[in-house]
Amino acid sequence: MKKNIGILFGGISVEHEVSIITGLQIYENIDKEKYNVTIIYVDKEGRWYTGEGLKDVHIYQEFDKNVSRLTKGFGAKIKEFYPSLDKSDKKNVLNGLDCICLACHGNYGEDGKLQGMLDIMNIPYTSCGIISSSTGMDKIVMKKILSGMGLPTLTYLWFSRDEWIRDKQEWINKIKYTLDYPIIVKPANLGSSIGISMATNEEELIDAVEVAIRYDKRILVEKGIENPVEVNSSAMKRDGEILISELEEPVRWEKFLSFSDKYLHNSGKTGGSKTAGGQKGGMSNMGRKIPAEISPELAQQIREFSKKIYRAVDCKGVIRIDYILDSERTNVYVNEVNTIPGSWAFYLWEAVGIKFAELIDISINEAIKDNQDKKHNIYKYDSDILKNVSGGSKR
Repeated sequence: MKKNIGILFGGISVEHEVSIITGLQIYENIDKEKYNVTIIYVDKEGRWYTGEGLKDVHIYQEFDKNVSRLTKGFGAKIKEFYPSLDKSDKKNVLNGLDCICLACHGNYGEDGKLQGMLDIMNIPYTSCGIISSSTGMDKIVMKKILSGMGLPTLTYLWFSRDEWIRDKQEWINKIKYTLDYPIIVKPANLGSSIGISMATNEEELIDAVEVAIRYDKRILVEKGIENPVEVNSSAMKRDGEILISELEEPVRWEKFLSFSDKYLHNSGKTGGSKTAGGQKGGMSNMGRKIPAEISPELAQQIREFSKKIYRAVDCKGVIRIDYILDSERTNVYVNEVNTIPGSWAFYLWEAVGIKFAELIDISINEAIKDNQDKKHNIYKYDSDILKNVSGGSKR
């Protein structure tokens, strides 16, 4: 019997458009002989929709004009309305699904909020759970976890928006004398290079922070490396074993890798998998070297780091871990963990013989197994404590 699978993307996030690309790529490559597929789209206001029209990438280019062709997934915006747990509620598009493939990026989709909702509804989903999603999204928290594991990270400082506004010059001086230039400035809770800047002097630092604090209340500043090399790996679990993909080396950082570099660059190949609506886009189209041009010893070190991180943060589904190397390609630093990577990093798995359709199969199977495993936990405990409490008495 076919499983009923939902592909969920969009959402209230600055990475909204990237999420659409990832979601449609999953739809184009999922085995429709094996699954009944429902596309679920959340618009930028938090309204949920489903319908055949969502399969066409062009509908999102003028969404307001095309919305009448769609069916609302819930009765109101998700921020104002909690989905019903009643399986007979026909307004709830999530009811009847055996598993959801999550293709959301950024806030309200990759940060644990959506995962918590699905856990309460007892619906299996393909991404990391609440803890690994929320810690993976927060760059400051993840830095502390990685440092606590003894893994190498770039030297960093962090501060809040209020602290910057209250005493800007103090933080400028602290950053200069603790880190020195060049410095990379990042909002704590965003991905896809949005809001991220590199500063080589005080004026650029001020500009970079002023941009970053528009996206988040907490800011991470890292010591930059001259002529850095980025190397990424993807990881997932299959039948209890943590697998590591081929390693990639994205375009060099002589010019800082921007949002448009990552997602709107139209050169390159897709590795044979279908693209969204026939359109080029997504992480698969970025200029890259696969495999990365690094020593076998360094490649093995990165693979071991990735396995340790996946296990320690209790990850699930496909993740991508980004590393920074110095210009000599001898020292490696863990940069960040992406719990729902763009395009599900399928191009890294195709490089080791796992096609996108198989990647989806593995992710669905692991999501369902993880959901079943939770049933072994004890969630109820009968206690006599209330029998000893007097009505209305205070202690």
